Amino acid sequence: MTTLTLTSSAFGDGDRIPDRYGYGESNVNPPLKFGGVPDEADALALVVDDPDAVDPVGKVWEHWIVWNISSDREEIPEDWDPDADVGEGTNDFGERGYGGPNPPDREHTYRFRLFALESSLDLGSEADADDLESAAEGRVIETTTLEGTYPV
Repeated sequence: MTTLTLTSSAFGDGDRIPDRYGYGESNVNPPLKFGGVPDEADALALVVDDPDAVDPVGKVWEHWIVWNISSDREEIPEDWDPDADVGEGTNDFGERGYGGPNPPDREHTYRFRLFALESSLDLGSEADADDLESAAEGRVIETTTLEGTYPV
């Protein structure tokens, strides 16, 4: 049995995310690579969020919500423009798609959470991470997380 993995050539797990991926910089998603996707997975979903935002803004800040990524896909390139079959929700910047790190008070840790799902999800573009996780309930085969830090 393989184990689902999520890595980036831009930063290692627990390492600093390069400036260019920040909201106030180039605001492009970092490259991501998937491994060990279970054979029974039909789709992948990705949520990028900032749990350290709870203290300054009162909630986990959502930066990117993506679903129905093909389970055959092995990577997401930098500055990815997904095809029409892939869904992207509205992040907490009020924008559809990726919104990079933008800590308001101190260095924050950002989570890139990958879900291997047994079936695709039917969500609208206004979907947030809670909507994705509710729709995925009972369909999640495996999950993995990549974390990175970003300074003020």
